[in-house]
Amino acid sequence: GSHAQLGDTAPRIVEHPTDLLVTRGEPATLSCKAEGRPAPAVEWYKDGERVETDREDPRSHRTLLPGGSLFFLRILHGRRGKPDEGVYVCVARNYLGEATSRNASLEVAGE
Repeated sequence: GSHAQLGDTAPRIVEHPTDLLVTRGEPATLSCKAEGRPAPAVEWYKDGERVETDREDPRSHRTLLPGGSLFFLRILHGRRGKPDEGVYVCVARNYLGEATSRNASLEVAGE
């Protein structure tokens, strides 16, 4: 069952995330759009670690949008922690392979 079906294609990133400068407490979206057949599953990584979204943790302030973008309900940033600041990449996978987006840095302004 590992033969590629006719018309199936490995993922490719068609919209890459761009660097963001965001305000603490404001919403933000890191764009990512991937194409492939079957439709690739998208995951996000920040500084090399997988980003948990509300799919894994219902209390999470991060949502994976249907197209693959990462939406932040509000940017969390405190004196002790900067949980949202960092370098993000989006990875799209299906059984034929995976594609990784360009790096995008998210910075919080005004601190």
